[in-house]
Amino acid sequence: MNGARHLYLHLPFCSSRCGYCDFVTVVGRRADHARYVDAVLQELALERALLAPAIDTIYLGGGTPTFTEPAALDQLLRALPDCDELTVEANPETVTPELAALLARNRVDRVSIGAQSFHTRLLDVLERQATPEDVRRAVHRLRDAGIGNISIDLIYGIPGEEPADLARDLAEIVELAPEHVSAYELEAKPGTRFTHAHGDELTQQAEALEGSFEAVVDALTGAGYRWYETANFCLAKERAGGRDLRARHNLGYWRGEDFLGIGVGAVSTIDNRRWRNAPSLARYMAALAEGRRPPRDVEDVGGSVRGVERVMLGLRLDEPLQLSDLGSVVDGGELERLERLGLVVRTEDGVVLTRRGRFVGGAVTARVIA
Repeated sequence: MNGARHLYLHLPFCSSRCGYCDFVTVVGRRADHARYVDAVLQELALERALLAPAIDTIYLGGGTPTFTEPAALDQLLRALPDCDELTVEANPETVTPELAALLARNRVDRVSIGAQSFHTRLLDVLERQATPEDVRRAVHRLRDAGIGNISIDLIYGIPGEEPADLARDLAEIVELAPEHVSAYELEAKPGTRFTHAHGDELTQQAEALEGSFEAVVDALTGAGYRWYETANFCLAKERAGGRDLRARHNLGYWRGEDFLGIGVGAVSTIDNRRWRNAPSLARYMAALAEGRRPPRDVEDVGGSVRGVERVMLGLRLDEPLQLSDLGSVVDGGELERLERLGLVVRTEDGVVLTRRGRFVGGAVTARVIA
């Protein structure tokens, strides 16, 4: 093994829990922030041999990484190895000038801001604390600190959202001109408060969301963004001074590359083995305090499992998926039929969905898999 070139670190702390969230999060607990960072660094030391000598990307997700106590966050960032792309997720209301400066001096060169919407009534439905003005301030503060790669998250399909609301959200994003945009359809995730309150409404509006998806793609590509993954857009190179602004860390996932996950609830996939740290904060910190690895669930993802995942994720991209080592999981006859229907195109390098195919990507992918 050459080692994983992608590192994910999970910081679970949030000021509050949004009703639609199903990630591993912990509300408040500021007294635990420093001890948790100590545990994360201990786990990273135990697993360092699984990483390649040179790392491509590091990603701090959550939770709300920027809600972590500044001294603890500073300690963690200073201890991280060098990499080519270092991303930190941030909620807009946490981005003070001091926080922006902390990130910049610790080599953070990419920040993903969870804006979700620019309409206060829709933010209230999502139980978000930030205001639209918080988003605008966050972008400007990060730019003032010298961070030149900013991503904004948008959620559409929120109960009560009208087409004009989505159009305005997209116009706000285009005006802010972030380097990257992630636009997600709101999902009714099992077990969340949001699904209990709004699940039926989300199910009923499923057809309308197809039009929303097209509106998102049309607005962002029309503004000079490259639609490089089903839900992700980056400024085209000609608008970005020649820079490739695709999220390199996420590209690693979509291309089926190995990655190491550190922190409570974090997932790793290395050499056809996948493990997930248990979601209990207390058990996680107790194990690492004793120098032990945290409790984990481990599974074998060899054989066809990773091949199927490679097809499912690879066809989300606008680059050809190489089929040379995926023959056992691809239905060649179905692929030919989809090509005749104008949903996929074969190239010298592999196969890629057409624009029409990308709008029904999940259905196409399901048919391609043998």
